[in-house]
Amino acid sequence: MTDTAPAKSGAPWHLWVVGVVSLLWNAFGCYDYYMTNTGGDEYLRSYGMTAAQIAFYHAMPAWMTGAWAVGVWGALLGSALFLLRSKWAFHVFVVSFAAFVLSVIYTYGFTNGAEVNGMIAIVMSGVIAASCVFFIWYARFATKRGILR
Repeated sequence: MTDTAPAKSGAPWHLWVVGVVSLLWNAFGCYDYYMTNTGGDEYLRSYGMTAAQIAFYHAMPAWMTGAWAVGVWGALLGSALFLLRSKWAFHVFVVSFAAFVLSVIYTYGFTNGAEVNGMIAIVMSGVIAASCVFFIWYARFATKRGILR
């Protein structure tokens, strides 16, 4: 008879930290999406947006709103998949990031979004991009290590 220890099945602490931070960060993105689309101008003005910035959001085509939805709700789903320890988090985060990239290309490449929204929006886009890349990297790292399965 051999004495074998059971395999450790608990998730490492960093999965919970990244998962919870990711969930909170991406939940705010979903809140912002929801409020922008339902709270209207009052919500946008509460963030100090100008009339030109509000008009810019109103002028977005439906496909752009759809890309934004895929980006934020996909990221929230990816966060939940982290906490469920699912390797599908990686794939969902990649799709979410692709939607974000599409929105950045539209905003800064095909419209005057940089001029209308200013430097703070450009910086925020950079922060969002960095967080997307980090979550993708972490999901891949955790999958390779067997943390996500």
